[in-house]
Amino acid sequence: MKLVVTESGVEAARPIRGIDHVLVGVRGLEAAYDTYQRLGFTLSPRGRHIGWGTANYCVMFPNDYIELLGIIDSSQFTNNLNRFLESREGLLGLAFASDDVGLAARALHRAGIQPGDMRDLKRILEDPEGEVWPRFKLLHLPPEATPGTSAFVCQHLTPELVWQKAWTEHANGATGLIAMTSVVKDPSALAIPYAELFGFDRVRAGDGVVEVDCDGTWLRFTTSEMLGQLHPGLAGAPRPPTPWLAALRIAVEDLARTATLLEHAGLPVHWDGKQVLRLPPAAACGVLLEFAEAA
Repeated sequence: MKLVVTESGVEAARPIRGIDHVLVGVRGLEAAYDTYQRLGFTLSPRGRHIGWGTANYCVMFPNDYIELLGIIDSSQFTNNLNRFLESREGLLGLAFASDDVGLAARALHRAGIQPGDMRDLKRILEDPEGEVWPRFKLLHLPPEATPGTSAFVCQHLTPELVWQKAWTEHANGATGLIAMTSVVKDPSALAIPYAELFGFDRVRAGDGVVEVDCDGTWLRFTTSEMLGQLHPGLAGAPRPPTPWLAALRIAVEDLARTATLLEHAGLPVHWDGKQVLRLPPAAACGVLLEFAEAA
């Protein structure tokens, strides 16, 4: 457990400590599994949310992960995933990490933010060696607390069931999340809300861009006009009404090795100079997916 030192010198669990995972809504869960496997990712066994009509496959990294989320029973609760998928596939939100969502709720209240109710969630992980039941506590955040994206806070109660070493090793050399980009009308209006969550020293603003340092993973907000400059490769791709999450950048060990794997798989790889490898949304279930070597 990560700890912080309070003013009294006592160590305490951290209320919110960066990004736990990002969610990608997909129309066909098994097809998405095949797509991300072709991209060189190892995926965890399928997880089914108990009492819900949704299931997932996860791309696990040592400190965070990507959740591919789909509907397997439309007659049950889908947490509005069905509405999202009516218009598109792609990035639909993110989860911030917490060691204690109760502590996070109290900290948010002190900051003048009114979070939603805490919710317990279990899923059945269909491990070949036998089903296991990871457990979580979730705290939903109001839209005004995280403008430009949908977000909640997640506390893992059984992390040993979710983070298994074999699932964090990927043929494409991926090691974790670097950044995600959201398209909004006015990025400058988002600086203060995110400063209230992460601190004013964690927010930086430029011309048409606001970036938030979420403990080493960046949450970036930009305009539709600036998007093409930040992420070449979206030409011709659908652009939903703002706000919407457009791009995800992943750290890899060796960019040339990643490029070779993707090219051998026949994927439409685009090089951005020497620094970034990019795939169009059609190749990654609606996500403009980028690879770059970690700094």
